Amino acid sequence: MSAKGWLNLESATSLVPDTQMFEGDSAFKFLSLSRTQRLYGFIGCLVIGFFLSLLASILLFVGLNLGLFALLYTLGIVVSLIGTGFLIGFFKQLKLMFKPVRVVASLVFLASIGLVFVGAFIIGSDILCLVFVIIEYLAYTWYSLSYIPYARTAVLKMVGLS
Repeated sequence: MSAKGWLNLESATSLVPDTQMFEGDSAFKFLSLSRTQRLYGFIGCLVIGFFLSLLASILLFVGLNLGLFALLYTLGIVVSLIGTGFLIGFFKQLKLMFKPVRVVASLVFLASIGLVFVGAFIIGSDILCLVFVIIEYLAYTWYSLSYIPYARTAVLKMVGLS
């Protein structure tokens, strides 16, 4: 089989920056992953995270255990977040999470992860658990939008808050 085509990520130098986003990160020196392996790790985590969250939502609508829903949904979002660590490095990801522009979204996201489990396992309230899941999803979305220039402003204008 030929090495040409869209799966040959090593030759796609114009599509994938070869700069500081990938090089020199201590997490990848330890793991010694190539650029292609990092992209596959990111895509793999994104797909697995989406699948877990989708499976959790299906289980919820079928009427199965709320605790299983909370566990799978939150695990899906966390796996998706970990996937970005393959692109920029896990320690750099943690540093970026607490920059002033996204610290509130990060704290709300992390707190809502804990609150989903409190709602599902300790309190046992279906409605409260779902409220925390919605907050978790919104916080994760707002956090993700902070990496795209002017995305938050555009969203606020679309919903009429700006």
